[in-house]
Amino acid sequence: MKLVIVSGRSGSGKSVALRVLEDLGYYCVDNLPLPLIGSLLEQLKGNNELVAISVDVRNIEEQGKVLEQQIALLSDDTTIISLFLNANDQVLLKRYSETRRLHPLSKNQISLQEAIQLEGRLLEPIAKMVDHYIDTSQLNIYDLSDQVRQILMGSVDKELVIHFESFGFKHGMPTEADFMFDVRFLPNPHWEPELRPLTGLDQPVQEFLGRQPLVNKFIWQIENLFDTWMPHLERNNRSYLTIAIGCTGGQHRSVYIADQLTQRFSNSKHQVSARHRELNL
Repeated sequence: MKLVIVSGRSGSGKSVALRVLEDLGYYCVDNLPLPLIGSLLEQLKGNNELVAISVDVRNIEEQGKVLEQQIALLSDDTTIISLFLNANDQVLLKRYSETRRLHPLSKNQISLQEAIQLEGRLLEPIAKMVDHYIDTSQLNIYDLSDQVRQILMGSVDKELVIHFESFGFKHGMPTEADFMFDVRFLPNPHWEPELRPLTGLDQPVQEFLGRQPLVNKFIWQIENLFDTWMPHLERNNRSYLTIAIGCTGGQHRSVYIADQLTQRFSNSKHQVSARHRELNL
């Protein structure tokens, strides 16, 4: 089992780090009381091998001794990676002023600046015992996401899940699509009597459409479009991309093109899946 512990000062980006971990497949728990770490891992064993927790100043007792004790109690087959996020006081003040959120220590009837400084002193022992220290003062959320990903995976590359879906416009457009392409202008096998009862997954239809220069050019251009822009979509923190291809009835052209694109992108580093809505596949 792999456990990632995210700690740091409030406003430094712990929630951003947790979102990255969630995208990477980690089971994430925010602000878990430290004495519960062992029981959480025990409950998840066998079901979730990747676990991440965040702890903030409200969960730090006796200057980190509880955290050290809990880590010592974990089994030897648990790999632990710890991150500490920090930013300078002026940046944290600015972030709190912009979001108008309440600092967790403000309930002690002290000013925001005093709360930020107090938190820094309370968390100092934790900052000294972690594996990775990240100063987010000059980082935006995308830079921070890249750093967290690089620490955990050795690369800033993010595996994007690509889902192709064919559909028929006469049955309604899919609402979950990120990109939608209308292929009703392409040659239609429906008007070929022997092809009408078949689908875009059947060889005669595939041979018919595969002979059409316009169809091949369209597939090439869609493939080239996403080959060009996919890295930018990944760096924009996307984890899932749905590409919908629509024709009139969702039986021939859209099915064929979605299938062809699925095959081509299956050779890339991405996870690729397909669904043919009108075929219930």
